[in-house]
Amino acid sequence: MAKERAERGERKDNREERDSEFTDKLVHINRVAKVVKGGKRFGFAALVVVGDQKGRVGFGHGKAREVPEAVRKATEGAKRALIRVPLREGRTLHHDVNGRWGAGKVVLRTAPAGTGVIAGGPMRAVFESVGMADVVAKSTGSSNPYNMVRATFEALKKQVSPRSVASRRGKKVSEILSNRTTEVVSD
Repeated sequence: MAKERAERGERKDNREERDSEFTDKLVHINRVAKVVKGGKRFGFAALVVVGDQKGRVGFGHGKAREVPEAVRKATEGAKRALIRVPLREGRTLHHDVNGRWGAGKVVLRTAPAGTGVIAGGPMRAVFESVGMADVVAKSTGSSNPYNMVRATFEALKKQVSPRSVASRRGKKVSEILSNRTTEVVSD
């Protein structure tokens, strides 16, 4: 029995170590009021983006009566919904991509080294959490932070690496990358 507790304790420690590798960014807090007989009851909704700055990122939404509890719930939800984003040279996207969620539309473009993160509000939080150093992003459409984050995630899910394309087509990575350079030169 004590051995089982020790094992559970070890698992808990491992989970805490794994959780410490993630950085979380609070993107938006929404305060809502419910009118009741005695006055108003306030509630809070939090939108949080979590990432390990090495290509894994997720977002979560949490609601509670107090802000810290809403943030905690959102952070837990974000850690459960992580996705892996392939990065070129560990700093930018492999190719340009569009994303859409509801009325929120985003355009993500790859950028040369030294450009930095050129993106607004909620998108910037996502890129910093994923560990992207160079990217140009534009939000067209809704400025609702929930829709912008979801549209950004839809775009990032469409991102494919040359290695996965090569394995799917049964070719070598060098063949795929050589096609990339010839297409750019011929335009």
